[in-house]
Amino acid sequence: QLQLVESGGGLVQPGGSLRLSCTRSGIISRINVEAWYRQAPGKERELVASITREDTTNYADSVKGRFTISRDKVKNTHYLQMSSLKPEDTAVYYCNVEFRRAGVLFRSWGQGTQVTVSS
Repeated sequence: QLQLVESGGGLVQPGGSLRLSCTRSGIISRINVEAWYRQAPGKERELVASITREDTTNYADSVKGRFTISRDKVKNTHYLQMSSLKPEDTAVYYCNVEFRRAGVLFRSWGQGTQVTVSS
């Protein structure tokens, strides 16, 4: 089974930066997509950024130019570098991995990490 452990959340002032990490463990799998989602109080969970096996990236319009998703295959980790943070970025951030085994797609989620942007 694939397990995801997140780290890097915390409290930061507007304009500051944080780097979130999502480390995988368990049986090796063919990773198709690595992603970050977030959910703010009273709102639905939304896709923030994703990166494919082919290194194609996608970002929500609200974070383009400020957030960068990357991955390190050797370390079995993907990251979300967040800069120029705004109060509206406050949310619980969840990492996500989509992978295929025996022709079946699976999704694994991290436990969530709180990001609070406030002065």
